Amino acid sequence: MVGGRSSRPPAGRSKSRPAVRTHQRSLKSKFLVERLAAVRGRILIQARARWSTLVGGMPYKADPRVDAYIEGLPEWQQRICQHVRDLVHDADPEVVETIKRTRQPYFVLEGNICALLATKDHVNVFLYDGGIGPDPEGIITAGHDNKTARTVGLWEGDPINDAALTRMFRQIIANNRAGGWRRIKSPPKAKGR
Repeated sequence: MVGGRSSRPPAGRSKSRPAVRTHQRSLKSKFLVERLAAVRGRILIQARARWSTLVGGMPYKADPRVDAYIEGLPEWQQRICQHVRDLVHDADPEVVETIKRTRQPYFVLEGNICALLATKDHVNVFLYDGGIGPDPEGIITAGHDNKTARTVGLWEGDPINDAALTRMFRQIIANNRAGGWRRIKSPPKAKGR
């Protein structure tokens, strides 16, 4: 007996911790595992925000706001948006991504190239070509007569025509470098005296 207390547990009680404490420990462990996963996820997002790698191996600078937009979508839309994102960066390594209209991912190089907009049942890729880019494979699904942009609609489970979409991106980039579709589309003004 030390200080009036016995060092042995009272009769009927073992030295092991009560079940409540064991449950608290498992909850604490679960919390720590979840916290570690969240931190690890944040680190991966930050690393991806610094440099992402395409299937073709070309690195590009990712905008964390675009990452956040894509991560907030259902899994099938995330796959489509990430795939289109990789294709547009693969079209030209100088493409920059940003957010416009408060939340919509845009890809730009001397002008808008395209934008992503996820809807309830599909993803729209808005192509800013002024309707002058050829579409021999028929990937344009809407906006055929639009004067600013046309749309490629991508639905869950449908294949993406990578080659045709990349050709469209490259054509838009070439048009942007030549002054933009507005300049290409409008006839040159006659010089007056």
